[in-house]
Order: sequence, then structure tokens, then C-alpha cells
Amino acid sequence: MSPKATVVKVELQVSDMDRHYYASHALTLAQHPSETDTRLLVRLIAFALFADDRLEFGRGLSDEEEPALWRRDYTDAIEQWIEVGQPDESRLRKAAGRAREVIVVGYGGNAAEMWWSRNAATLARLSNLTVLDFDSAELDAAQPLLTRGARLTAMIQDGELQLMDAERSVALRPRIRQGGTPR
Repeated sequence: MSPKATVVKVELQVSDMDRHYYASHALTLAQHPSETDTRLLVRLIAFALFADDRLEFGRGLSDEEEPALWRRDYTDAIEQWIEVGQPDESRLRKAAGRAREVIVVGYGGNAAEMWWSRNAATLARLSNLTVLDFDSAELDAAQPLLTRGARLTAMIQDGELQLMDAERSVALRPRIRQGGTPR
């Protein structure tokens, strides 16, 4: 019998001053048995950065045809395809052909550096691709915020994300490797 996914429910209040987006989201994140706590946190951070009423979590690890997150328009065309981690370059090329905008939210310190140096030249050809990543120390500091039943606020201003609960706050600033500022 294979292990079941862990369900994490998060009430996320997003105040994005950069995009003038303000909303509350009741999120249910299913953590695949092979998914690390850091990857789950980065999926939540990606949601906060690109929050929208139509943004939803994909099947990600359990379905190669879906990203970690995506936003589709009312005709089911893919507006945003968001990957987390260090996806395969061919997967990103395929996504760039299917979606108006493709975003990679990377993490992982040295592994992310190696992935970027190996793929930067090829990925530069994808005009609709944005690549950003987060510092491992910042993610380690934010990890205690993500608990089952968490109530979090994400405040975004000047490209910086303040993720906070009732007791603590952590500043996260994505490094943009390709493309524009997170939208």
C-alpha cells in the first residue's frame, strides 16, 4: 500500500501592492509523499506571488502533463504555467508552446545554481519564460510558518514578499534570473 498525500490547509491573505491585488484564499495543498516540506512551501510562495482568483494547483508531481500551478482563462487556454524547482528544459519548451507565460520558481542552493548554469543559454531563447529563485536561508526561516491549518498573510511590495503569521514574519526576495518582475 502506497503512502497517502498529506493535506495542508492554509488560509492565505494576499496584499500585493505591486499588482494591486488583495484577496483571501482558502487553500488545500496535497503534499505528495515524495514532496519535501521546502517544495511545499515554495508552491505556497509561488501561489502568493502570482495569486489570482483563477490560479490553481496542478497535479504537479503525480501528473507530468500539469504544472505545479496554473491559471487558465475562461476558454481553458493556459495563461500562466508555473513550475517549482529545477524542471527539465524540454518540459519548459513544451510549456512555452502551450502557455502565454511560463514561470519557474526555483530553490535549492547549489543544485539551483548548477541547474541554471546548465540551462541558461537554452532557456534564454524562450521569450515567455521568467525564472526566479529563492535563497535557501530565507526558505529555512519561513518553513516554521507552514503548518496544517496555518493562517498566513503575504504582503508583497517592491518585489519583496513578507510572509507572516500572528507571531512571526519572514522577508523573502526572489532573485530574477530571466524575464521581468514577478506579476
